[in-house]
Amino acid sequence: MKIQYLGTAAAEGWPALFCRCKACKEAARLGGKNLRTRSQAIIDDCLLVDFPPDTYLHMLRDGLDLPELSHVLITHSHQDHFYPLDLTMRGHGFSDQVKDTLHLYGNKTAEALYRETVDPIAKSWQLDRRLAFHPVEAFRPLEIGPHRVTPLTALHDRAEHCLIYLVERAGRSLLYANDTGIFPDETWDFLTGRRLDLVSLDCTTGRHKEGTNHMGLADNIIVRDRLRELGCTTDGTRHVITHFSHHGELLHHELEAEAAQLGFAVAYDGMSVEF
Repeated sequence: MKIQYLGTAAAEGWPALFCRCKACKEAARLGGKNLRTRSQAIIDDCLLVDFPPDTYLHMLRDGLDLPELSHVLITHSHQDHFYPLDLTMRGHGFSDQVKDTLHLYGNKTAEALYRETVDPIAKSWQLDRRLAFHPVEAFRPLEIGPHRVTPLTALHDRAEHCLIYLVERAGRSLLYANDTGIFPDETWDFLTGRRLDLVSLDCTTGRHKEGTNHMGLADNIIVRDRLRELGCTTDGTRHVITHFSHHGELLHHELEAEAAQLGFAVAYDGMSVEF
């Protein structure tokens, strides 16, 4: 399997919109891996995770072939993870070469946002034939192309049922878990004894412990160690942290120096990991 991190920032990006803090100014000065767009990833070049407002930039920068994609997993409805207004550009007159339906999977809150945005123009723009939203439930697996995908419960915005995802293919498995604090009990119970080849974790708060809505390095250690105790990971499991905010303070090279000692790789925009 393979995962490519297209965007690795929290909601405000990094450098953040409208911000002059030291971390943002230094990221802008250094550039490179310190420039982070809103969170998005693609698995095995065919399964997209989230649809943020920076999707168009990812298409240009990383060669993301949106017309060829048929499936998108949505973690939750926050605008840095789901920006359905851009989906309307799939309509007749804007993208006349679209052949297949783009299927989106997410919770009921994301579906409501999708319906509010797309449904009023669906028929006139032929979006009813070019887009489809499928509400999902935690712990009920889906067969999506070559992947078996299981939504799991996240510890995030209590106003909706936010999700993380277990993705499996041909005996390999990936846990994609950003925008969550330390997992709720039902998610730990489900994961017990399930082998994970790559664990991708939220590290929004960087050097600051949080654990109830997002995670920092201290929380990542707790999750890493518990997954090992539950028989999910081995010495061969890859651990990657992503979804960073300037409030976490650590620039890419600083975060790498701390994370390497803990066994974590630090994602950056465009980074690919095969496992």
